[in-house]
Amino acid sequence: MSDQWEIRATTFGGCNCDINCGCQFNVPTSHGYCNFINSGIIDEGQFNGTSMKGVKWAVIFAFPGEIAEGNGKRLMIIDADANDDQKKAMEKIVSGDAGAPGSTHFAVFGSVCSEFLETQFAKIELEVDIESRTGSLKIPSLIEATGKPQINVFDGEPFHIALVRPTGSFEYTYCELGRITASVTGPIEMKLEESYGQFCTIHYNQGGMVKAA
Repeated sequence: MSDQWEIRATTFGGCNCDINCGCQFNVPTSHGYCNFINSGIIDEGQFNGTSMKGVKWAVIFAFPGEIAEGNGKRLMIIDADANDDQKKAMEKIVSGDAGAPGSTHFAVFGSVCSEFLETQFAKIELEVDIESRTGSLKIPSLIEATGKPQINVFDGEPFHIALVRPTGSFEYTYCELGRITASVTGPIEMKLEESYGQFCTIHYNQGGMVKAA
């Protein structure tokens, strides 16, 4: 029997692109290559009957060229505080193996990777406020990232930008945009400096996106 699961999660992440990330607008990357991180905490959900509430994850991707050209590298980090069943379930979800091919952003980006690093289990500190477009992600010896709103150059106040994807998305239907600054060390190294940041809710099951999230 195939896995039966459903999760709703609050997420924070970003990449090295400018605020008009190529993935969101179906155009090339800003700099000809892609480095990005994605993280989240499950607000509610289950995997084959195991509660997934409160489980956190992070994943790091690095592509030497355009994402569609492949040759990406992936590192998954799963919440060390999760129990064994939750860890196995989260690893399967984030790898993209728990659903139909191309049905979630995990599956899509994983499908264009050629190098898969061994999953790490670590303490994940994550805070996300989608409405205010702020986030903080800390994983010892791996990731330190902060997210904040885009600032209006004319008055210094937060500048509200959001994306709506009524159809065609494999990640979200609504997403708040801002800026991310991050330092990533370990087997994949990268720095993100005031680049594209996103804050959104995802709602997935074994078939992909469930509904507007």
